[in-house]
Amino acid sequence: MAEQKQMKLGAFFFFPGHHLAAWRYPTAQTDDIFTFEFIQQQAKLAEQAKFDMIFFADVFGNEIDEQDRSGLKLDPIVLIAALQAVTKNIGFVSTATTTYNEPFHIARKFGSIDHLSSGRAAWNIVTSSNGGESTLFGKATHLEHARRYERADEFVDVVKKLWYSVEEQALVVNRETGRFLNKDYTHRVEHHGEWFEVEGYLDQPETPQGHPVLVQAGSSEAGKEFAAKTAEVIFTAGQSLKAGKAFYDDVKSRLPKYGREADDVKIMPGVFITVAKTEEEAKEKQRRLGSYILPEVGLKYLSAVTDVDFSKYDDDDPFPLEADHEDPSNPQTRYRVIRDLAVQENLMTIREVYERVAGARGHREIVGTPEQIVDQLEEWFVNGAADGFNIMPPHFPEGFQDIIDYVIPELQKRGLFRTEYEGTTLRENLGLKKPTYEQVFGALTH
Repeated sequence: MAEQKQMKLGAFFFFPGHHLAAWRYPTAQTDDIFTFEFIQQQAKLAEQAKFDMIFFADVFGNEIDEQDRSGLKLDPIVLIAALQAVTKNIGFVSTATTTYNEPFHIARKFGSIDHLSSGRAAWNIVTSSNGGESTLFGKATHLEHARRYERADEFVDVVKKLWYSVEEQALVVNRETGRFLNKDYTHRVEHHGEWFEVEGYLDQPETPQGHPVLVQAGSSEAGKEFAAKTAEVIFTAGQSLKAGKAFYDDVKSRLPKYGREADDVKIMPGVFITVAKTEEEAKEKQRRLGSYILPEVGLKYLSAVTDVDFSKYDDDDPFPLEADHEDPSNPQTRYRVIRDLAVQENLMTIREVYERVAGARGHREIVGTPEQIVDQLEEWFVNGAADGFNIMPPHFPEGFQDIIDYVIPELQKRGLFRTEYEGTTLRENLGLKKPTYEQVFGALTH
């Protein structure tokens, strides 16, 4: 009898919770969200529950607002470097943009964390959807969508070259002969491209995972193609089983032209979960959270998440079914997801829409009992719409603890999720192969 396939789970950390009004929720621990003691507590809970990884998003350039906490955050790369020291098995994903970084910096930071964690680091590759980021880096304008992906493609290529510039086999460390390195296994980077001119070596050897796991979150046409070529985990948004399966099949069908197999990429849609012992209790939690959203915050939120200006609307206006955008190359993927959801659920006003998506930000939202939650996760998993999920708690610590106490045991009861970690690296737990230099860049003669 074949062994039952199990889903992969990420814990998407955003403090004090993913819901727009989480910081106002009475049981949310808002005062401690910038303290390491609180954050490491949550990380250890995620590890005890056997999550594959903890995911940290990042975006610059948000306005600092008196009524919204989303503009304040800690550097996730620094966070995962600290958290790996107080955990043993769980992986850590930090977001870092290819638009406002340099390849050497990213290669060095994530390579170092992968070494320090014994192979538990992952890089979430983004191209900066927020146009407000440009002025923080002295840029008058933000690169248009298509050009950002062109830069990202070359950026990742350079990072990989740097990660393998000193292969694992290069370390001889022979005290008797005095030979530390075998230079046959080193590869000086000589990259001369449209975006980057890089020559030299990364000053560290190949990492325990070959290279850190590569995560990507784009769902546009350019994003899907980039993911098929590069990503090993894809964090996406989808509202229906049909849409989720279409995305899954689309991305997996693109893999062969890059010499990749279906299992080389794990597709993990985001899921915002509100769970309780009864359906009525869960729905009351959902209603109560929505009641804390102030209208001006809701409008700003929609503007930020869709990259469409909602400031010219009133919250009781009809939700616009068409929206202009100054960047013609931007496919407005998240706006279209939210618009389609509004049509599907007959959400007439802007207020109804932002209250509906205020936690999930266009991702799927599930509200109900543990059995109802797992029924829906299982449906996507067994019908080829997901390899797992990136779980988005409504608030911390209570909302996250509810997921651990109710949802994880139900998944384990059905044999859908692990009870112990399979390996010691993030790759091993995700079921991803460890890439070698030859696999990444082609056969070599040493």
